[in-house]
Amino acid sequence: MLDAKPEAQSADAAFVSEDSAPAAVVPKKNDKLEIDRYFEALVKLDGSDLHLKVDQPPIMRVKGSLQRLKAPPIGHEQMKKLCLPMLDDRQLRILEDEGGADFAYSALIGDTRWRFRVNLLYQQGSLGMVARKVNNTIPNFEKLFLPASIERLCTLDQGMVLLAGVTGSGKSTTIGSMLNYINRNYRKHILTLEDPVEFVFTEDKCLINQREVGTDVKNFEIGMKHAVREDPDIILVGELRDTETFKTAIHAAETGHLVYGTIHASNAPSTITRILDLFPQEEHAAIRSAMAFNMKGIVAQKLLKSIKEGVSRVPSIEIMFFDVLVRKYILEEQEHMLADHIRKSDKDGMQDFTTSLKSLIDQGLIDRQAALDVAPNREALQMALKGIS
Repeated sequence: MLDAKPEAQSADAAFVSEDSAPAAVVPKKNDKLEIDRYFEALVKLDGSDLHLKVDQPPIMRVKGSLQRLKAPPIGHEQMKKLCLPMLDDRQLRILEDEGGADFAYSALIGDTRWRFRVNLLYQQGSLGMVARKVNNTIPNFEKLFLPASIERLCTLDQGMVLLAGVTGSGKSTTIGSMLNYINRNYRKHILTLEDPVEFVFTEDKCLINQREVGTDVKNFEIGMKHAVREDPDIILVGELRDTETFKTAIHAAETGHLVYGTIHASNAPSTITRILDLFPQEEHAAIRSAMAFNMKGIVAQKLLKSIKEGVSRVPSIEIMFFDVLVRKYILEEQEHMLADHIRKSDKDGMQDFTTSLKSLIDQGLIDRQAALDVAPNREALQMALKGIS
């Protein structure tokens, strides 16, 4: 019997998305699967993630913390009966060939169809599952507590905008909110090429086409080859994880498109280093030039537990716009100057993590000690809180 009572209370979970999540795969049969009761418990508790492991009870992440449910441990055979019916033939082959499979599953819970991004994996010879709930709605900037200056990155006609952060930092939720802002305010063609798809957008003023690598198109290279022939104004390329992806994305920006992407990096300045690390030294000059003249902004973020009732987590945001000095520092290999420039350019809409953390404290959204614990520059934050600039 599944008793959906974890140790912690549930809370709002606006930022629960990973960097990418697949498009929904509806079960072949109309009958509910046994796994649906676990997803129903996840929704009921407003959790973000569900973990199933052999010889363990179900575990859910609620308000950022893992909580065990009051349920019996799951056996080997039971795990197979729970998980494998979700797979189609292609996904089953991937699981068998690669030892893991990413896909999405949708379940009707009450009157609402919920989507979940699912990863099946083998560990120590046993099947396991990790699933993340994908929000049905895309919150606006205000509800996500994003700085107002981020709107500037939604009004561009051309260039590249990157969202940086570690896994689970809410990058794709932020980028989804940005694209939905464009969808509400401009008449443009948005094309997403993702592996796999995260949010499914509802068209407002924009025409939106969403393509999933492996399902709608064979691979990213073919998808981008087609993309430039499909008259897009805006292209979402998902995660920039290798040289080919970045080269293709920056080329699209060079040819007059507005390109959004995500990348694993801890802050805005280190994003430049992270991109350069993808390429051999002899290509760095060309890549620096491409970044300096085509990138428009980098938004880096971290998720923090909130102390405000009804709010689960909030993002601490660093924003770097590509102004004259940023371009100069990148071209002249002076990335070490970027952090100080961001700090001094707050009147131009830029902000570093220190400014963001202080703002979240002032708004009563996060605990002072928690902010100090994650601050990249603890001393700078302490001085800011004392009113010393």
